[in-house]
Formats: sequence, structure tokens, C-alpha cells
Amino acid sequence: MNLPLRVCLAVALAAIAPVLRAAETTPPPHVFMVGDSTMANKPLDLPERGWGMLLPEFLREPGMVQNHAMNGRSTKSFIDEGRWDKVVAELKAGDFVIIQFGHNDEKDKDPKRYTDPATTFRDNLRRFVRDTRAKGATPILATPVCRRKFDANGKLVDTHGAWPDATRAVAAEEKVPLLELQHATAAWLQSVGNEPSRQFFMWIEPGKYPKIPDGRKDDTHFVEAGARHVAGLAAAEIRLNLPLARWLK
Repeated sequence: MNLPLRVCLAVALAAIAPVLRAAETTPPPHVFMVGDSTMANKPLDLPERGWGMLLPEFLREPGMVQNHAMNGRSTKSFIDEGRWDKVVAELKAGDFVIIQFGHNDEKDKDPKRYTDPATTFRDNLRRFVRDTRAKGATPILATPVCRRKFDANGKLVDTHGAWPDATRAVAAEEKVPLLELQHATAAWLQSVGNEPSRQFFMWIEPGKYPKIPDGRKDDTHFVEAGARHVAGLAAAEIRLNLPLARWLK
């Protein structure tokens, strides 16, 4: 005997209700951010912001972001100081790790931070990738964001040398999703132009902030508007082809 449609629907809904309830109560994954000062959290009483501070604005669950990026760190110093081990200890299956280095790996006069883009830098990135996957989490490599540096003709100058290409090479070799932040930030800054792009960086007038009474002219680190724009560029990259896209607003 055939049952009425409404009865069939009721039976079907009753069968899947536990699954739906479980999905609703399953906590979202964490997004661990591993990198340098351009990504890091900053004191709120100063205007500087890392783009990782603004990424939660683009996620459905802002509390997903666990920002472990730290000022002045390279892949080498991040590992040597035990910061990477701390991230690995907290990782759970289903989590994501966004990894962005290069600014400080380039400092060849500092043996505590410098890495060779052909060898040690790539080895460190491979370690991040493989340790992340061993915990059942997803690594995402990111090329470093651009510094604000223009030549006399108003063309943006690359300051990162071989490190972005090394990041791309490891991403291809390890079949890791790539956030192409170098190209994205280069296109953005070039479109804005030399003088107007100062508004996005730590170009601070003297006397505006008590903690930096002499002001600052810094073409590496962002103010809030710049960090928010970079976070938006990262979200746009994620939306294109990364598994984290389902968690974007």
C-alpha cells in the first residue's frame, strides 16, 4: 500500500534530523595563521595592523582564526623558537594553516633568520606542509605581500627576490593550495599609485600617536585600511579555488 506523500516526507525528515543536528553542533575548523609582521596581531593602541587581524571580517565564524604570526619572524626563527611546534600541538583534523613568509627570510646579514630560497627556505615550507597534513589539516602556502616601493617612473619594484618563486615551487611540488598574495598586492598597489598608496601603510604624521611622537614612514606595514584590503584580496583568492571557501561570508 502506498503511503501519502506527506507521510513519506515526515519519515525522511525524521531519518535525517540527527544528521542535521550533528552538523549544526559541529564546531567550525580553526584557521591557523603562520607568518611575519605583515600578517600578525598588533596592539590596538597603535594604528598598525596585520592582515590576519582583519581576515575574521570575511569569515562566517570570526572565531575560526588563530593568528600565530609574529613580528620579525622567518621560517627559520619561527621553527627555532618553538612557535611551529605550538601550532602543530593545537592542530586538529579539518583545520587550515595559512603560511606566509619571505620578508625576514631575505635578511642575509642575520643568521638567526636568513634562509636560502633554493634550499633551507623550501625545506622549512615542506616541513610546515607535511606536519600540517600529518594532523589531518590542510596547508595553504601564501606568497609574501608586496612592500610599497616605486621607481622614478611610478612602477612598483619587487623587493622579495627568489622567495616568492620558491613558495610557488613548493606549492606545486607538494600539491598545496596557493594564495598568490604577491601578485594580488602588486596589482593593487600599482593601480593605486605611488603617492596615494601611502594611505594604506604606516605613514604616520608626527604627534598623532603618543607612542610614536616622531611619526613614521614605513612602506612594509599596514594601517587598518591596508590590512583590510589585503585580507579582502586573500578572501578573493580563497573563494576562487580553496576548500576554505565554504566558510567565507
